[in-house]
Amino acid sequence: MTDTFGARLRRALDTRGPLCAGIDPHGALLTAWGLSDDVAGLESFAGTVVEALADRVAVLKPQSAFFERFGSRGVAVLERTVADARSAGALVIMDAKRGDIGSTVEAYAQAYLDPASPLFSDALTASPYLGFGALEPLYSTAEKHGAGVFVLAFTSNPEGARVQRARTEDGATVGAAILTAAGERNAGALPLGPIGAVVGATLADIPYDLAALNGALLAPGLGAQGATPEDLRKVFGDALRNVVPSMSREILRQGPRVEALREAAARSVDACRRALGY
Repeated sequence: MTDTFGARLRRALDTRGPLCAGIDPHGALLTAWGLSDDVAGLESFAGTVVEALADRVAVLKPQSAFFERFGSRGVAVLERTVADARSAGALVIMDAKRGDIGSTVEAYAQAYLDPASPLFSDALTASPYLGFGALEPLYSTAEKHGAGVFVLAFTSNPEGARVQRARTEDGATVGAAILTAAGERNAGALPLGPIGAVVGATLADIPYDLAALNGALLAPGLGAQGATPEDLRKVFGDALRNVVPSMSREILRQGPRVEALREAAARSVDACRRALGY
């Protein structure tokens, strides 16, 4: 790929609309779709979502754990899902939240951010809570191959605040320190740097100027978790154009009909366009 991740994401959001649709095949949802909670059901579910959305939404985000729970056959379905989604024109963010040190992070980088891997995705979610710098192999591999990394910064789960809003020695919150480091790494990149951040749409009073990140802001929490597209204005302020609103259950519960999934996604895109000022 000759374009950077930031350039490809900007183009996708501008042309297809600001929406990241999750692919979360948990057992209850498979059952609700009338599918078996096994590899066959998984394959049918993921294939239907890709058929319905991959040629029209900007980003698809498969949750790796829901595929991994079926072992190697589930991972094989994940590989096909990623490949088929990207072939249809959607960008893929692998939601795996990987985080470790040393050679282990290098292996994660090879698994998800190297085009030689069958799991290669446009971007990967990652946990920087072993230290922002510990994820350096992810950043460098992403930059080399035109991919991206979304680091967890301020998440919407209640347990996260105790860590993310703790204070560092210089008085900044841990989450803000992560965003500052990411912003420094993204400095000068146009239109967006390769390191994005996950910031929950249900939050308020983020102790950081999110526009200074110069990267994409993946915003889960819309729909089933209680946030609305209008809430994005309160959370993200001057960084609205860099927000990637993420919805999963709000769209997926409309399945299994392809047309119903498409209609739900279209409504979500329209609502996010209005809220973000597109």
